[in-house]
Amino acid sequence: MGRLASRIEDLAERYDVIIVGSGYGGGVSASRLARAGKKVAVLERGREFVTGEFPSRFPELRNELRISGSSTQSGSPTALFDLRLGSDVHVLVGCGLGGGSLINAGVCLRPDPRVFEDEVWPGQIRQDGTLDEGYRRAEAWVRPATHPRASAMAKYQAIAGAAEATGCTMRDTPVAVSFEENVNPAGVRQPECTSCGDCCSGCNVGAKNTVALSYLPDAVRHGAEVFTELTVRRVVKLGDGSWQVDVRPTGAKKNGKGEGGGEIQLRADVVILAAGTLGSTEILLRSAEAGLNVSDRAGQRFSANGDIIGFGYGGDRVVNAIGVGHPAKIDEFEVGSSVTGQLEYRDAENLHLEYAVQDGAMPSSIAPILPVMFLPNGRLLGAVQSLIKGVYKGPFSRLQTFFAVSHDSASGRFSLEGDSLALSWPGAQDEPVYAMLGEALSKVSGHTGGSFVQNPLAGTVMGKQPATAHPLGGCGMGADCGQGVVNHKGQVFDGASGQSGTSVHKGLYVIDGAIIPRSLGVNPLLTITALAERAMVHMATDYGLKFEAGRVAQGGVADVTAPATFG
Repeated sequence: MGRLASRIEDLAERYDVIIVGSGYGGGVSASRLARAGKKVAVLERGREFVTGEFPSRFPELRNELRISGSSTQSGSPTALFDLRLGSDVHVLVGCGLGGGSLINAGVCLRPDPRVFEDEVWPGQIRQDGTLDEGYRRAEAWVRPATHPRASAMAKYQAIAGAAEATGCTMRDTPVAVSFEENVNPAGVRQPECTSCGDCCSGCNVGAKNTVALSYLPDAVRHGAEVFTELTVRRVVKLGDGSWQVDVRPTGAKKNGKGEGGGEIQLRADVVILAAGTLGSTEILLRSAEAGLNVSDRAGQRFSANGDIIGFGYGGDRVVNAIGVGHPAKIDEFEVGSSVTGQLEYRDAENLHLEYAVQDGAMPSSIAPILPVMFLPNGRLLGAVQSLIKGVYKGPFSRLQTFFAVSHDSASGRFSLEGDSLALSWPGAQDEPVYAMLGEALSKVSGHTGGSFVQNPLAGTVMGKQPATAHPLGGCGMGADCGQGVVNHKGQVFDGASGQSGTSVHKGLYVIDGAIIPRSLGVNPLLTITALAERAMVHMATDYGLKFEAGRVAQGGVADVTAPATFG
């Protein structure tokens, strides 16, 4: 089928570069370093999904959900959706080759410039000019575009009408989606978007510009090796300056006797942690526990990016905000991309008061369970299948989904409890952002005659804690070891250098959302990609590397269902 991943049996013992994780940071790093001629291995804890394999029905979606918490553990360790239940904050992340790009809404926005004026960032981010170059390169590959008929979508119109009531302006939202058939910069032919609305459960059309259809195929085309279902435990600094990476087949037990076998040791001159905010922070904390000297800031400054995912229920107009899938489950029904537009509130004096409310859509695979989530007492399991058409034509055709982003205080903290990552943020639900967004979303819901429902599952294990799909921080950038975990290039500070020290562990990087030290106020994918592209610019200078960052040279074209086969 032309998959990107190789067999685990083909792992070499040593590489020039090992990249842990395959989201935006890992994909950029793999592409650029493979183009520079380095022997690169990408290690991903999840599975590879090619176009057409994402869950399209509820039983499939249920099988692709892992839920874990202090007293809860269910689902496969390689499930696509990884929900971490915390005592203060819940976090949803993607698990699969391509990371969060597989299941996000693809929203591509640059933060307000005032975000980078915050002194929490190292000065070089503002001063050396390479951040703009990072964004330029990121946009060339992620290729943000607005839906050509965004304002015609019912869900767009439903929130646009609330602009006056909220003091917001309405805009079309750029997303990482191809609205015309094209051959992308990696040489993969993508079809046009069908407006099915299933962006957040995995695009079975192949129109979404994920890392799995862009940076990763480019990396493989230039010689990188990709391996899935491998979980990195820790990294160890060796006496010769190289790095040992301790790896275990995903799901294997600690004693090596579980399914999938025991631990594997790999070596590399350079290791890039790009396993996402939770993954990279966990690996670095576990490495520190094993003796690696890092900043005592490791695990701090977690931000939920001021996120709310909420709903407007009981409205009086059809909004068509439930996906129909591909092939479509219902004829003549157009949703648009998962996000087509957003209300923006801007405040020239107070950045923390700014927010955006996006016209989200629920994936088609979740449609059958919506009545159970929202109807009183919700005990309709036996009637779910008979209610499917009602979801599209009955009261749930008027259900609004809101994706809102703003600013929080980034006061969360990660630590290890036993062998697992734990997140603590006492008082998180009292952060001012949630009351502010709740008031705004009540006005948006009220415009269509509905009521705002922040969490329809509040009576379950979800509780009333806030939840985020945009986790940031944990390995935040800083000017020195006393202020951050990594420097402006993503290099990990050596804790032995002291609070004001700037010495780094040569060859060890973190390049993903974990290095962002504060909320962004916008969906973070474009900024994560830009920071990764920027880090590669600096790495090329530091290591004397040369690579082109433009479109792939002329050659064969791959199909979205076989991204590693270039005919």
